[in-house]
Amino acid sequence: MFTSRAEYRLLLREDNADLRLTEQAREFGLIGDTQWKIFCEKREQIALEQERLRSTWIQAGSAEAELVEQKIQTKLTREYSLMDLLRRPELTYIDIASLKGEAIANEAAAEQVEIEAKYSGYIERQQEDVDRLRSYENTIIPDDFDYSVVDGLSNEVKQKLTAARPQTLARAARISGITPAAISLVLIYLKKRGVLKRLQEDAPEQQAS
Repeated sequence: MFTSRAEYRLLLREDNADLRLTEQAREFGLIGDTQWKIFCEKREQIALEQERLRSTWIQAGSAEAELVEQKIQTKLTREYSLMDLLRRPELTYIDIASLKGEAIANEAAAEQVEIEAKYSGYIERQQEDVDRLRSYENTIIPDDFDYSVVDGLSNEVKQKLTAARPQTLARAARISGITPAAISLVLIYLKKRGVLKRLQEDAPEQQAS
């Protein structure tokens, strides 16, 4: 699968493929002991280093602050954690990791720490989108729902949903070619029409009948 075709590309990145998939591969017997040990060590190093950077602080006016100021060409006026500094575009992991303590030697782990720090804001927002959509998966779609009136849906998506008549958003999401963006549009339409609240309130009764 090409990540360029994925809906949540910031989460499905090439650099974090091992972190996302190695554990599942191990469960299916696709990863040997040696590779599993290497992966576990890398994962642990990433977690420990992220915690170190979050809990290590640089005070304004300190010698460490002066080194940072030379890189960013501006004065630090307050206390910053090393993680805060790493999020700045002017600084790299190598720039800040040894200000207090030592940088990790594993280059792959260090790279992952830097990538996740630089894009943390975008990644968190995208994860929130994923979690929000999942929270509505069991929302019931009315049997007579008219997909043709939902702005933004392609004709192909409208035809697929109309033909399949999924009972819930979760079932709609499993239809081939139906993207999370399409599900979001249906969800927004339900909210705007005030149907979502009624369906949520009625869902237990409908499921029991």
